[in-house]
Amino acid sequence: MGLFVKKNDTVIIISGKDKGKKGKVLRVLEKKEKVIVERVNMIKKHTRPNPAKQVKGGVVEKEAPISVSKIMVVCPECGVPTRVGKKILPDGGKQRICKKCNGVIG
Repeated sequence: MGLFVKKNDTVIIISGKDKGKKGKVLRVLEKKEKVIVERVNMIKKHTRPNPAKQVKGGVVEKEAPISVSKIMVVCPECGVPTRVGKKILPDGGKQRICKKCNGVIG
């Protein structure tokens, strides 16, 4: 399948309740086509205490997955949200590039 986004990419949310927020991708869920972005789409999860695993009970705030259709990668060179293109190198390798400035992404 292959997604345009990778772990540690900086992304911006383009729709939904967190529109306009920037964050770093913590995890990519490729089969579900979702990503977990740092401090975006926060949910409250109620947990039970589990002394065997040293888990305290209570309400925990954590990031929930967000669809890849709601995010855009921010180019590290020009600093604007952009679509991601692929460039084939002469040695046969691939490189992700910014569609606006042709800069290399990650």
